[in-house]
Amino acid sequence: MIDIINIYKSFNGLNVLTGVNLKIDRGDSLVIFGPSGCGKSVLLKLILALIKPEEGRIEFEGRNIYDISNAELDSIRTRFGMLFQGAALFDSMTVAENVTLAMSEHTNASKAQKMVCARKNLEMVGLDGIEDKYPAELSGGMKKRVGLARALCMQPEVILYDEPTTGLDPVSADKINDLIISLRDRLTMTTITVTHDIYSAFRIGNRFAMLFDGVIRFDGSREELEGSNDPVIKDFLSHR
Repeated sequence: MIDIINIYKSFNGLNVLTGVNLKIDRGDSLVIFGPSGCGKSVLLKLILALIKPEEGRIEFEGRNIYDISNAELDSIRTRFGMLFQGAALFDSMTVAENVTLAMSEHTNASKAQKMVCARKNLEMVGLDGIEDKYPAELSGGMKKRVGLARALCMQPEVILYDEPTTGLDPVSADKINDLIISLRDRLTMTTITVTHDIYSAFRIGNRFAMLFDGVIRFDGSREELEGSNDPVIKDFLSHR
């Protein structure tokens, strides 16, 4: 479904990704893990073509996303949902307006249709009846769930999670993990999660890729990961 081919990316002369190669199949629940600052979130932005690499390409269903028109790219992006690390809600908008933002941008849906979508997706993440509230009235965990409801609103085929449990207490983090698992199983989507939280990684993933020193150092199952003799992987896992 997604083919990441020899991706190089740097910022201000600092190399972040130095030849990343990774294939993601439809239905995968892939977790990309690694130390903070290794380029995990950068890779998600590259998958959405929010930024471009210096070298390499990313193909979605065989099409190079860096070599298509803006209209074609917008069409592809509507097939993705993303939960940003800080939820990225707009403070001046109600919860319902935040959840249906993509509908407002990409469809001619009426206000009533958008409200139906907002209520349905908020219910799906366990937040009934808060559509008229504002982000300032919500806890950190609730904001993450609103962000997740927004990611689901256009019925995406792929969901990207950027550090979904960062900044949350253990109880709230577990609720987010449970939601990710439940939604993955109910909606049969492809999910790509970046995290440095190996506990969460093992809960939500069925395939694991380690990003380290600008490249994919490991790609495989949990059993293969835990059985690895790679000293970098063993050191990383020892701190969970």
